Order: sequence, then structure tokens, then C-alpha cells
Amino acid sequence: MVQKLDQKLPVANEYLLLSGGVREGVVDLDLDELNVYARGTDYDMDFTLLVPALKLHDRNQPVTLDMRHSALCHSWLSLRLFDEGTISKWKDCCTIVDHINGATNYFFSPTKVADWFYDSISIVLSEIQKKPQRGMPKVEKVEKNGTIISIILGVGSSRMLYDIVPVVSFKGWPAVAQSWLMENHFWDGKITEEEVISGFYLVPACSYKGKKDNEWRLSFARSEVQLKKCISGSLMQAYQACKAIIIKLLSRPKAISPYHLRSMMLWACDRLPANYLAQEDYAAHFLLGLIDDLQHCLVNKMCPNYFIPQCNMLEHLSEETVMLHARKLSSVRSDPAEHLRTAIEHVKAANRLTLELQRRGSTTSIPSPQSDGGDPNQPDDRLAKKLQQLVTENPGKSISVFINPDDVTRPHFRIDDKFF
Repeated sequence: MVQKLDQKLPVANEYLLLSGGVREGVVDLDLDELNVYARGTDYDMDFTLLVPALKLHDRNQPVTLDMRHSALCHSWLSLRLFDEGTISKWKDCCTIVDHINGATNYFFSPTKVADWFYDSISIVLSEIQKKPQRGMPKVEKVEKNGTIISIILGVGSSRMLYDIVPVVSFKGWPAVAQSWLMENHFWDGKITEEEVISGFYLVPACSYKGKKDNEWRLSFARSEVQLKKCISGSLMQAYQACKAIIIKLLSRPKAISPYHLRSMMLWACDRLPANYLAQEDYAAHFLLGLIDDLQHCLVNKMCPNYFIPQCNMLEHLSEETVMLHARKLSSVRSDPAEHLRTAIEHVKAANRLTLELQRRGSTTSIPSPQSDGGDPNQPDDRLAKKLQQLVTENPGKSISVFINPDDVTRPHFRIDDKFF
């Protein structure tokens, strides 16, 4: 319906729907303008929908972007890459730069595109609400959060939060990340290179010193969906548990996002032997290792982007912020089981609130999609107990999942300076 308004969106379009909202770090969009929504009170399930406003799909060569004016992992986008019809259609969503020789260059503006997208969605939703159709979801909230449009839909007795993001979609691979393909990776032989490099996006987020009206951020969300297939269930459980612990603890001042944690997990997969990562009962060890890795990244103010390692995603942080978060993380490391139990209780409280609201609003209560036993991504008490056992049996000692460099044939973990 948005496409029919002014024919700006491609007719044949390919949308990527990701489980989890922007706030959960499913896309590298760490925006300050995001409003806070609470699971249980505002929504039951959340998703991120990437909507290509422009597509470049006919190139076999590595895509070269205009990075002269922007930080690493970011780019401006000139419409000179496109035909005259596209330029004419999108002129009002561009910033204009006139050159000395008289030529005019139109740069696709993330902020102007987001404004146009929000206005278009608002018109469409207004039309839908004027003529409601049976079975259509009820629109409960529409908000613009920076360059993201957040919509909460009522579907039966559940509420779905959609973070809708206008993006630029590319087939192929950016030249700036070409060297990454030359390295050895944990996914080698498990999925094909064609699956990993099938495409990338520009998402509307600028760097900390960038020009907000012009700068886009490179996103490899499509590749990350493929790589996730190669990560063991126990490591994913540890990642979800670690995310549940740190997402609120380290939220102020803003420094660490779940996307940083995901990048660290991918680096760990490259660093550690596959037979070690495949251990089904090592979730507690992996969780301790992720906390250790995060502490290491903070203290050294260094977290390389997985696809463009020369981009340090923490270099903008102040020493004061780094040390504040490092101290908070030390408290987690001293008693990880208790922090995990607290996170689990928060999840359960949100579930209880969701169910209570559903009972009030419906005579036939439908179980929440986030009910206690339903979501495999939520941390559980078994992991907390395993952590407690490790910590109790080794009081005052440093427990790490770093591999014994003298013997990588078997899985090990380390307590202080001894390997087991």
C-alpha cells in the first residue's frame, strides 16, 4: 500500500523479517532516540522488518561505496549509481551537493527517507482504520523513533511490536569487507560462501561524529542469519542468558548493546575449536567466557566489527564510561548465577503481567507467546544452577573458557592457571 502511494518503493521487493526488535540488537542500530517499551505491558512479541527503499541487484563485482566523508562501517550513497528515473523519483529525499564544475550530486538521505516512510505509513494506516476489515490486526500504536518506525499491532489477545527500518539493499559484497572473505572462519564447510555473501544493507544510522543527514551504516543482517545456523545450541543459550543479564545492567550510560555481544560471540566461534563449542553441556562455561570477553573488550576499549575488523565499535567511549561498566561487570562475574536468576525472575514477571492483562481483556485467555515454558531463547534455572556449581566448587578463583594453547585436541576450561 505504501508502494502504491507514490511508486517510490520497488514493486518487486524483498523484505527481511528478523525475530526480535531493534532494542534487542538484531540489527546494528544503536539509536539514542528509541523509546522504551516494556515486554508484558506494551507488547508480547517483537520483530524487525527491513524494507528496501532502493535496490542494487545487478552487479557481479564487489560493491564500492563512497566512504570518503564517513567513518569506517559507514557510507554516503550517491544516486549517480542509479538511472535518471530513480533520481527523479527520490530527489526530495536527498541532500544536494553542487560541485565546482557545475554538476549536481544527490546523496540519499537516511533522515529524509525515514521522514517520508513514516508519513507514508501513517497515511496507509489511517486509510485502513477508516475502513476496518474483519480479521485485520488492530493498530494500537505508531511512533517514529529516530529513523525507525515502531508499530504495535493487536492480533487476537497478543500484541506484536514491529520496528520497521527503511534500508538500501545490495546483492553481492562490499569491497571494504573483501579481505574478511580471505580468512578462515568457523562456518567454512558448513554453509557455502554464496549463502554468506548473498547481500548486505545500508541502514539509517550514522557514526558518533558523522553527518546524520547523509551517513548510512553497513549492515550484514542477511549474513548473520546464515551464520546463526552454524552456532551450537549451548552457545546460543549462553548468549541469550548473557544478553538477559547485561541488557539493563549496562544500559546507562549507553555503551554496550546486544550487537556488541553478538559480534564477540562470532569472534569466539572463529577462535575456539569446533569440537569444544559443540559440547552440549557447556552452556555455563560459555556464559562465563562471554562475560570474560566482554570485560576484556571494555577494559581495552576494543570490539572489532566481525565483518570489517578494522572498525572498532568501542573507540568512541570515554575512560569514565568504560571503567563504570567494567566495575558493574565485575560484580556480575563474582556471582553470575544470582544475576542470571534475577534476569529470569524479570522475564517471569513480564510473562505473568502479560497473562494477567490478557485475562482482563479476554474471556478466553490465549497463552502468551512468551510464557514460561514456551521460548527456547529465554535463560532458564538449569543454567543458573550449573553456574552456581562451578563458582561454589572453585571459590575465589578465575574461571575461563580459554583453550589450553598446548592442547587444542580436546575441550578444556581453565580455573586460575590450571587447565582441566
